[in-house]
Amino acid sequence: MANADKPDFETLRRIHLFDGMDDPQIEVIRRTMRVRLLDDGERLFDFGQPPMHFFFLRQGQVKLFRTSADGSEKIIEIIRPGETFAEAVMFMRRRVGYPVSAEAIAPSVVWAFDSEAMIGLLRDSVDTCFRLMASLSVRLRQQIDEIDRLTLHDATYRVVSFLLDQVPETTRPGTEVHLTMPKNVLASRLAIQPETFSRILARLSRAGLLRVQRSDIVLEDLGRLQEMTAHGP
Repeated sequence: MANADKPDFETLRRIHLFDGMDDPQIEVIRRTMRVRLLDDGERLFDFGQPPMHFFFLRQGQVKLFRTSADGSEKIIEIIRPGETFAEAVMFMRRRVGYPVSAEAIAPSVVWAFDSEAMIGLLRDSVDTCFRLMASLSVRLRQQIDEIDRLTLHDATYRVVSFLLDQVPETTRPGTEVHLTMPKNVLASRLAIQPETFSRILARLSRAGLLRVQRSDIVLEDLGRLQEMTAHGP
């Protein structure tokens, strides 16, 4: 797809990385950014490619993934609207390439920000540096929690935890969870095989804990689902 119009100052300022920036700083960000419109399946960047930009997903979904020597694909993260990604690469002393590949899994709008322009702003403003450090620290904590979930918990625990994460704590039984990505993509994200994912859903359905309706999953017994994740696998 072709490029689209750039966002205004206030829209950019609502992105956490740019929160608190003044108008001249936002003008630098806006002037040097690009808007990318991606089709489903279109690649944004490849593993090892020089990291000239970091990104904000305005619309759609993007998967970050690695491909092994045997050609199998491991999804590292699914990026959703409102999230930034690839920003940490610009701080590496040795400017290695992107550690993953990025590909749209739905028609997507991505804002690409110039890494060198951002580095220049950070060199000129200590306050901006500290704000960015705080934002990256929160993201690191989230990544550590995700690694813990994937490595220490069994497959059923990961599936149930994912489903519970999609709904508010005040959710009542019968609430639907809509899967916004293909089941095989979600299975890879949870580090399980698609067949295992389907078997887990079938087993939970037979137990009366949930009901599967195509891309929607109805949580029938929140109490028992929450018990399954209360003390780990």
